[in-house]
Amino acid sequence: MKEILVLYYSHGGAVKQMAQLVARGIELTGGVAARIRTVPRISAVCEAVESAVPDAGAPYAELSDLEQCIGLALGSPTRFGNMAAPLKYFWDSTAGLWLKGTLAGKPAAVFTSTASLHGGQETTLISMMLPLLHHGMMIIGVPYTEPELLTTTSGGTPYGPSHHAGAANDQAITEHEKKLCIALGRRLAATALKLAG
Repeated sequence: MKEILVLYYSHGGAVKQMAQLVARGIELTGGVAARIRTVPRISAVCEAVESAVPDAGAPYAELSDLEQCIGLALGSPTRFGNMAAPLKYFWDSTAGLWLKGTLAGKPAAVFTSTASLHGGQETTLISMMLPLLHHGMMIIGVPYTEPELLTTTSGGTPYGPSHHAGAANDQAITEHEKKLCIALGRRLAATALKLAG
């Protein structure tokens, strides 16, 4: 079965929950499965050494996951209006795929969670698009035909789903945010299946 990679980094757990919702949307489409992967933490002092397999949750991503999948959903918490360093570190290792054009023409989508309501959701989503565009990927957003995008009072953007987790990471993902994550997964899966033929 064809697969779409749902690649994320989550510190407080909200992005992980969003990744699972995007994966649900992918699998509701039929004919495609979601492959959920994460990346290890890194240290600002020196390179952190993590075990090869996480203690719990999704396995760590490998470059082969990008090669084998027909599409990508990428999720990160916001770090000063940008994607988190562990995810950026992973993308910095993909030059070999870029040289081969491995990801060119594949669809991709992005999602994020922030601690503050105006904490840079949209700039984070756009920052995550930049390496994808350099790889030649086709960006899929959330259209305003999704009614939750027009009525949400929490997270949600046309660039991709977002979530306001609160400063203490105590805000649950709202029904609107859940629906937008699932809708993104469905739209990405439908597009990927059409492009993959």
